Amino acid sequence: MQKITQFNRWILLWVVAMILVLESCQTTKKDPAPQALVSARLIGQYTVADLDVRYRNIAAQSGALAPVINTFPSQLQNGVDVYRIVYRTTDVRGNSIQVSGAVLIPRISNPVGIVAQHHGTITNDADAPSYYNLSSEVAVFGTLVAANGFVVAAPDYIGYGVSNNVEHPYEHAATLAQTSLDMLRATRDLMSKQKVQWNNKLFLTGYSQGGGTTMALHKLIEERNSGEFTVTASAPGAGAYNKTAFARFIMNSNTNLTFLGTYVWVLDTYNKIYNLNRQFSQIFTEPNATIISQVPRPPLFASLTTISFNPQTLFLASFRNGILNGTDTAVLNAIADNNVFDWRPTAPIRMFHGTADDFVPIFNSNDALAAMNARGANQVTVVPIPGGNHTTSYPTYFLGALAYFNSLK
Repeated sequence: MQKITQFNRWILLWVVAMILVLESCQTTKKDPAPQALVSARLIGQYTVADLDVRYRNIAAQSGALAPVINTFPSQLQNGVDVYRIVYRTTDVRGNSIQVSGAVLIPRISNPVGIVAQHHGTITNDADAPSYYNLSSEVAVFGTLVAANGFVVAAPDYIGYGVSNNVEHPYEHAATLAQTSLDMLRATRDLMSKQKVQWNNKLFLTGYSQGGGTTMALHKLIEERNSGEFTVTASAPGAGAYNKTAFARFIMNSNTNLTFLGTYVWVLDTYNKIYNLNRQFSQIFTEPNATIISQVPRPPLFASLTTISFNPQTLFLASFRNGILNGTDTAVLNAIADNNVFDWRPTAPIRMFHGTADDFVPIFNSNDALAAMNARGANQVTVVPIPGGNHTTSYPTYFLGALAYFNSLK
């Protein structure tokens, strides 16, 4: 009887072991290993003295921004090494794709935090971070962040850099967030290879399109990837977080809106990604529909000058009414799928927004604040920039975000 009991005990242990193995296999299938770094190339090394000269030269050519840029040399604390990286992410259909970005590493021996910096709308591939064009957002502003003692992770996004043969999914929240998440994974890998110590603090920022990307990434990390990354704080600027309200605002407007070319780009992106199958002639009046159809590359929608900039004359009445009365559910659902304003964050969010923003109205930030507060989030604030429009508010946003992150080092 004792032998049978011992035998049964061994059988039981074997069964338990097999169950654990099977569960481990199933977990692996459900949660594949994170996409990560493919390659990295050092493309620039800059001392504090180098950066001092750079910023003084930029200030001399920057017109109204000169007073702001002139403050940068006094804030330089570390030299900066710049890497162009290639890494894997997934495209709008879930397929694996290689993309690129820039990683800026301060020359410092102490453990450092990571700042994910997301660029705003660009129409020229040469302005993508991985090229480190000295007039680009990452070279001017991201470099100062790195010189303050942060590793900067700046994704190109799909459609720029090594993936410039693919259409950029403009303002598609899910894809932008995923591309940025995978950029963080690749940055972490590069830091490990370069023996750069991470203090596990993670900050997120970006302006305009980058503001929306920042909010989408923060949401993705906290809702689905909190076991891998923990956001310390985020500081998005002037993002279109409430796209449903933004669409209604546009369709109700009866004045020229200077940003309508970019909104044409948004609609074109959603039309393709969500398989709406709308012809331009079903959205826009003539000759606007014909003019738009002749644009060779979608980013150039943002540069259109010959279309009507009044929504009442650009869009067909039937299209506008479908948005306003709620009957065009296909388009409305596509737009709503990209809302990133109504959720409950855990980490603090400090939103910056100009009160006179003429591209992305400030109600986007105010709506996010109200929605998040209603869900019980009590570490969310809006920093209004009095009288600031979409362009003039950027320096105040940037310096405010940098000061905020420095206070949380």
